[in-house]
Amino acid sequence: MATDDELTPAPVAGADSTTGFSFSIWPPTQRTREAVVQRLVDTLTGDTILCKRYGSVPAADAEPAARAIEAEAFDAAAATGGAAASVEEGIEALQFYSKEVSRRLLDFVKSRSAAAKSETPSVDAPPATEVEAAESQATA
Repeated sequence: MATDDELTPAPVAGADSTTGFSFSIWPPTQRTREAVVQRLVDTLTGDTILCKRYGSVPAADAEPAARAIEAEAFDAAAATGGAAASVEEGIEALQFYSKEVSRRLLDFVKSRSAAAKSETPSVDAPPATEVEAAESQATA
């Protein structure tokens, strides 16, 4: 359920006070941020192109990773956008936030994929010693 803070529009500099209507696109509400985290979890664990290419993330790992990705992206956008004084600045901050979420998500899955590949030994790798080579030929 939405709280009063989420339903009450924030004042915007330069808003028309005669109509009594104003809105703020930045910063996003906590409800919106939670929706972003849930979407990230769904993307990391679901049947997505990202998972097919880089591998899916176990649900236990996806939630903390999604929260970290969202928080880092929000902090980066807040540092560059700060308190948006106009709707246009708010839109720019929101676009930056969205791009940061996407970039950090891609960096995360790529780093997990690279780490997983480096941990699994290659089937095509040559035996390390002559003894291992002889053993592998004897079993073949």
